[in-house]
Amino acid sequence: MQVENNKVVAFHYSVSADGDPVDGSRERGQPLEVLIGHGGIIPGLENALIGHAVGDRFEVSVPPAEAYGERQADSIQRVPKKYFQNAHQLRPGSVAVLALREGGHRQVSVVKVGTSVIDVDVNHPLAGRTLAFDIEITAIRDATPEEIAHRHVHGPGHAH
Repeated sequence: MQVENNKVVAFHYSVSADGDPVDGSRERGQPLEVLIGHGGIIPGLENALIGHAVGDRFEVSVPPAEAYGERQADSIQRVPKKYFQNAHQLRPGSVAVLALREGGHRQVSVVKVGTSVIDVDVNHPLAGRTLAFDIEITAIRDATPEEIAHRHVHGPGHAH
């Protein structure tokens, strides 16, 4: 079986950005599982997985345009502290999660902390960086109809 749309693929990975280690699955002890073709991971990585099989190990370089985009210079915003969890712990350079008024969340980088507001860079922390992945595919299966309808992998017992 090969990786293609509507397949669930499990894979171990390590990723670095411009040579700096960023993240990896082996430290957590289990592979990442994603539903292919539904936008659950960055496009460059998803496209690189297509056509591979269980046991394949490969490296792929993903440019910013296929990852988190280019950095936008005018992306500093002043946000009231009430929109942050643990705002009192934030310092310039911290990565924080911003609760959006429309619902959902966005990862941002703290630029400056004031008494009632925090200036943040709303670029994704990896925007503008080329990502290097080391991938090992550990499993591939057909997605269930529910997973396809919901556009994400369900856990054991079909839990969300």
